[in-house]
Amino acid sequence: MYKIVCSGLFKIQWSSFYLYRMNLKSESPLKAASLQEIKSELSALAVADLRKICLRLAKHKKENKELMSFLIFEAQDPETFTNKVKEEIDRLFPEINTSNLYLAKKGLRKILRIANKNIRFADTYEAEAELLIHFCEQMKKSGIRYQGSQVLTNLYNQQIKKIAAAISRMHEDLQFDYQKAFERIVEIRE
Repeated sequence: MYKIVCSGLFKIQWSSFYLYRMNLKSESPLKAASLQEIKSELSALAVADLRKICLRLAKHKKENKELMSFLIFEAQDPETFTNKVKEEIDRLFPEINTSNLYLAKKGLRKILRIANKNIRFADTYEAEAELLIHFCEQMKKSGIRYQGSQVLTNLYNQQIKKIAAAISRMHEDLQFDYQKAFERIVEIRE
């Protein structure tokens, strides 16, 4: 235990000060409840209270608002939603700056971030496979020389792996349909 006297006014015992600081860091003032606790509390709430909570969540974060919009307005028709996302991808691809691979990588990651966010919203393997296949097709059509960049090649190969994983988790009847499109993408890659 060290004692330090600073200009005669303050005496600090470093060992107790250190323990005090460690206790502050380890104790969290707000601990998140488990999902099971949240489910039980939500089932006990009135409809008006649930509405208030949902609106507050929507105001808190943009992604929450987008997810709620999807669940309320577009979840009933996943095909239309997937087509809208494809149109968005098609709209963004011509905006990519292909003169520089660094700028092309930034543009591709932006599009992929949008696609992945909407894949999370849809939460189906069919939507995941369809959107990623479309992304890879558009990437090939864009004229970006991704084979010249290891980062872009890895990005493309990672999407191929995700597509294969999504197709393997689908029902057998759907696997056959998506397998044809997947094979086209793999042929394009080689």
